[in-house]
Amino acid sequence: MLALLVPAAALAQSATTPALGGADLLAALRAGGHVLYFRHADTDHSQNDQRMTSVEDCTTQRNLSEPGREHARALGDAIHALGIPIGPVLASPLCRTVETAMLAFGAARKSPAVREGGPLPPGRPGRFPALRALLSTPVAPGTNTVVVGHAYPYYTLVGGQYLSEGEADVLRPRGADFEVVARVGLAQWRALAAVPPGR
Repeated sequence: MLALLVPAAALAQSATTPALGGADLLAALRAGGHVLYFRHADTDHSQNDQRMTSVEDCTTQRNLSEPGREHARALGDAIHALGIPIGPVLASPLCRTVETAMLAFGAARKSPAVREGGPLPPGRPGRFPALRALLSTPVAPGTNTVVVGHAYPYYTLVGGQYLSEGEADVLRPRGADFEVVARVGLAQWRALAAVPPGR
């Protein structure tokens, strides 16, 4: 049943793309040309977005918890320590995504494309076309683009397992689409620091 909700191209992509890890992943990220798609860091689940009046009003949204703020800072510290070049940092306009980006990377350009569903109703293939286009746009060598968004829009495009809060997929844009080459959480970012130099 789940397969019916996931675009066939995404299923094929997930099944055929080899995962990068360790030295290969670190070398690829240092060379640039990738998109790092993060789900926002840990949130306070006693809050919700049901009363949201605007994306600017954080009092009516689910926001980062204090552990989430620490998580976001730790992600940024780990990635900076690895010498991974970061270029544009785009974020869904909601407060939790903007705050995650600011705490981790010191920048956040609000991008409605990260969460816009598009004209089709929920459950239909072809949803979130602006996000698909954003993740498919080639990135210049020597830099990586960061996108901080939400679990559901991204899951709608790629299927598989939801990103956990603070987790990221490393994507290789291909112009018309993209491929997922790795999934990385804080523990994996920190483990990359142990990769021997030159390997």
